Amino acid sequence: MQADHKAYVTPALVTEKAVRRLPRWALWMFCAAYVLPGLFGRDPWKNADIASFGQMWSLALGQASWWSPHVGGVSPAGGGILPYWLGGGFIAALSPVMDPALAARIPFALLLGAVLALTWYTTYHLARTDAAQPLPLAFGGEAPAADYARALADGALLALVATLGLLQMGHETTPELLQLTGSALFMYGLAAAPSRDIKARLATVGSVALLATSGSPSVAMLLTAVGVVVCRYSQDEAMHRYTWWVAGAGVLGAALATGLTLAHLSGWNWLVGRDLSAGPLLRLFIWFTWPALPLAALTVWKWRRQLLRRHIAVPLCSALVGMLACLAMGGSDRALLHALPPLAVLAAFALPALKRGLSGAIDWFSVFFFTIGALAVWLVYVAMHTGWPPKTASNVAKLVPGYTADVSWVSLGFALLGTLAWLALVRWRTARHRAALWKSLVLPAGGVALSWLLMMTLLLPALDQARSYRLLLDRVSAHVREGQCVLAPNASAGLLTALEYFGQHTVYGQTGVERYPPAGCQWLMISLSARQDAPSPPGWAFVARERQRTQNSESVAIYRRQR
Repeated sequence: MQADHKAYVTPALVTEKAVRRLPRWALWMFCAAYVLPGLFGRDPWKNADIASFGQMWSLALGQASWWSPHVGGVSPAGGGILPYWLGGGFIAALSPVMDPALAARIPFALLLGAVLALTWYTTYHLARTDAAQPLPLAFGGEAPAADYARALADGALLALVATLGLLQMGHETTPELLQLTGSALFMYGLAAAPSRDIKARLATVGSVALLATSGSPSVAMLLTAVGVVVCRYSQDEAMHRYTWWVAGAGVLGAALATGLTLAHLSGWNWLVGRDLSAGPLLRLFIWFTWPALPLAALTVWKWRRQLLRRHIAVPLCSALVGMLACLAMGGSDRALLHALPPLAVLAAFALPALKRGLSGAIDWFSVFFFTIGALAVWLVYVAMHTGWPPKTASNVAKLVPGYTADVSWVSLGFALLGTLAWLALVRWRTARHRAALWKSLVLPAGGVALSWLLMMTLLLPALDQARSYRLLLDRVSAHVREGQCVLAPNASAGLLTALEYFGQHTVYGQTGVERYPPAGCQWLMISLSARQDAPSPPGWAFVARERQRTQNSESVAIYRRQR
C-alpha cells in the first residue's frame, strides 16, 4: 500500500498545527443549535410535514391499518411504510404524556443527528486511507494520520450544517429524512469496510433495506450499482471481497421492494422525469447545495489524479446518485437531499488545498450575510412587539393578519445567547489567522445555525400561525362544531389531517366519499385556490368561505346538507 500511495501525488500539505481539534463541546453545541430548534412549540406545518404526520397519527389511533397507512381514506403519495411506522410507533408510545406532533418529531430529530454523525465517521475513515494522507514534510512536523482525519471529519460536519438545502427538510417528519439516513449509512459502510468489518456489513445491508422500505428503492439500486463499481475497481483487497456484501444487499433491497409491490404497498416507484428547465434547475443546485458544492468541485479538481481512490470515489459516486435522482424526478429538491452528505465529505477534502484568499472570502461573506440576516430577524421581532419601524410592522401584519405578539422569555433568552455566541465566533475567527483546517467552515455553519435558531425562537409564533392550519380550523369552528362528520372530496392529506387533528372531525377524503352513505355526513368542505370561485354542488347549501390567512391564501368553502 505504501508504494501505491507514493505513485499518486496528493495536493494536501498539512502541518501538525493545522489539525488542532475543534473542541468537542463546541461541536456538540453546533449540532444542538442545529437539531433542537423547531422540535418544540410548534404545530405540524403544511404541506409535506403535516401530510406525513397525518398518516402516522392515523396509525397510532388505530384509524388505519399499519399495512395500509391513510388519513381520511387518502393514502400517502410515497415514502414506503417504514417512516410512518416509525412516527406512528413513537406517537403510540409517547402520546399519553406528550403531544402527538412532538412525539412524531422526536425520531426524526434523532435521524438528523444520525446523518450528521454518519457524515463525520465517513469522512474520518476515508481520511485515514493511505491515498488521502498529506505529503510528508522534509523536516518533519506533518500532521498525524488520526488528527488529520479528525480535522477533516470536523470540517465535513460543519459543511453539512452549512448547506441550505438540509435546513428545512431536515426538521420535517417526512420519509425523505429516513431515506437520507439510509444513503448516508450506505456511504459509511463503503468508507469503513476495510477497518470496521462487521459494522460496515451491517451498515450496508441495513441501509439498502432502509431505502427499499422507505419509498426509495430506485436510489437503493443506484447506490448498490456504484458501490459494486467502487469495490471492484479499488486497489484494496478488502474492498474486492466486500463487493459480494454490496451486491447481496442490493438483492435484498430488490426483494423487499418487490414484496411490498406484490402486497400492494409502497414498493417500486421508478424515477419518473418531466420537462426540465435549465434556469430553475441551476438555481436549485446553487442554493440547495451551498457552500458544499463549490468546495466539492474544488476537491474533484485538486484530487483529479486520484478520482478512482476510495476517499474520492465513494463520496463522488454517492453525490452523483443524488444528482441523477434529482434530474430523473424533474428537478426534485427532495431527491437532491441524497447528494448533501457526500458533497459535504468531498468539501472537507478541499480544505487542505484551500488558498488563504478564498478562505478569507468565505469568512467575510459569511460575516456580512448572516449578520445582516440576524439583524433583520431582530428588527422584525422588535417591530412585532413595538410597532417600530412602522413599515416592517405593517408588512408583518399583512403577512400574518390578526397576529398578537407575546413575549416568551425562554425563547428570547436562547435567541440572545445564540446572538452573543455568533459575535464571539466572529471575533474569534477574525481576530487573527487560525491554522486549523476546519476554520473556513466555522462561520458558514455558525451562521446557518444562528439563522435557524433565531427563526425558531423569535419568529416561531408568527411562522407557526402562517404555516399551520390551526388558524383556518379556528375560523371553520365558527360554522362547524367540533367532532362533526365532514366530507372533503378534493382535500389534500394535509388539510384532512388538520380537520382531524385540530377540528377533531370525522373526515372522509377522495375514496372515503364514495364509500360513505350519502345521508351520513351533514357537512361538505371543498378546498379552493386563492382566485377560484366556490362551486354550487347540488343538494348542498353554501355556508361560508374561510381563508388560511389573506385573500391570496388557501381557502375552503363550507356547505351544509340541504334537508
